[in-house]
Amino acid sequence: MPYNDFASYLRQRFPFKVQKLSINGGTSCPNRDGRLGRGGCTYCNNAAFSPSYCLEGAGLEEQIAEGIRFFAHKYPSMQYLAYFQSYTSTYGDTEQLLALFAEALRHPRIAGLILGTRPDCMPERLLEGLASMSKGSFVMIEYGVESTIDASLLRVNRGHSFRDSVEAIRRTHACGIAVGAHLILGLPGETREQILGHADLLSALPISSLKLHQLQIVRHTQMAAEWEAHPERFRLYSIAEYIELVIDFLERLNPAIALERFVSQSPSGLLLAPSWGLKNHEITAKIVRRMKERGAVQGCRSL
Repeated sequence: MPYNDFASYLRQRFPFKVQKLSINGGTSCPNRDGRLGRGGCTYCNNAAFSPSYCLEGAGLEEQIAEGIRFFAHKYPSMQYLAYFQSYTSTYGDTEQLLALFAEALRHPRIAGLILGTRPDCMPERLLEGLASMSKGSFVMIEYGVESTIDASLLRVNRGHSFRDSVEAIRRTHACGIAVGAHLILGLPGETREQILGHADLLSALPISSLKLHQLQIVRHTQMAAEWEAHPERFRLYSIAEYIELVIDFLERLNPAIALERFVSQSPSGLLLAPSWGLKNHEITAKIVRRMKERGAVQGCRSL
């Protein structure tokens, strides 16, 4: 492979096949409940990335059982990573959250935890508790970095700075916990060189994995309303343009960082643009093929 893929990262850590199993922990978001703001990030519609088997309002045991049923036809004996994905999974009462995560780890088919969260929602007590769990189980914390440019973060109402991301990533790594990051390529106002500059800045941080997402315009979001009123403010890439952008990005990215995905896939009923008509694995195959054509390798132009 011309890039470091997340599947290989997991194979190095588990002697069996594992699958992320999304769980809704019932948490909210400080950017929605008024602590930081209302309405959330301008691009966010939680329904766009919640899988069909993830039952909102269901208990932990029921959600795990439903997720296992969803995947069982493919790999009957597979183990799972409990992926607390919805909203901000570390936002809430610390002791209740630690109890929830510990309960998930006690399930015989759960081999580890992955927590999706914001960089400004990792209190010290929670981090200490997760560090303790990580001594006996796989634990990864995925931070929504989204951009390294503060003006862009302000533009989409993230409610935190890039410095917040840097500090959270370093604190988490110092506790011996694996760190993942999310990044959106193509936020409004960002130039191509600024986007590629994200790779340079993230490469200097102790990140184990990275998810890339193209900017998507999703129904029922503030960004959708803005896009419909002022489409000239947005630069939405064609699939061919995006593939070249991703490869240029990978060439500048630290080769030690494992890539989990290159695109996000919102349900067709919610997606307004861009509509590429391809599944994630099809886009990945196109990226790999084009990398080989170009002779591109992850990190070949890193600083």
